[in-house]
Amino acid sequence: MNPVVSKAQGEAFAREWADAWNSGDLDRILSHYSDDFEMRSPLMVELGFSDDGALRGKDAIRSYWEKGMAVDPPIRFELLGVYCGVGAVAIHYRSLGRAKQVVERIELSPDGKGLRAEGLYMDELS
Repeated sequence: MNPVVSKAQGEAFAREWADAWNSGDLDRILSHYSDDFEMRSPLMVELGFSDDGALRGKDAIRSYWEKGMAVDPPIRFELLGVYCGVGAVAIHYRSLGRAKQVVERIELSPDGKGLRAEGLYMDELS
């Protein structure tokens, strides 16, 4: 397999990833990741899930995402762009209802599952 993620591969992954989040189905969301993947986000520190901003493994990340999905209004993502690299994709999206734009960089395994991901946030100007 070519280590460079093609535009078609990246866009297909990002569309399914965003659709999974917008469905609210946590198992569908987690299906995009390996069992031992690592997620990094400043929100993990802010919400008290991690002192270093990282969680490892689906069980730990499931708890974090369950809390995030319980907010009102519900999580909804608007896909803004997809950027492809060597074994990685970056998904640029707007978190609707939260006035944030996010770039989520996901390193992929050869089978296309996320191994490591990091959320990078920007508050939108009012």
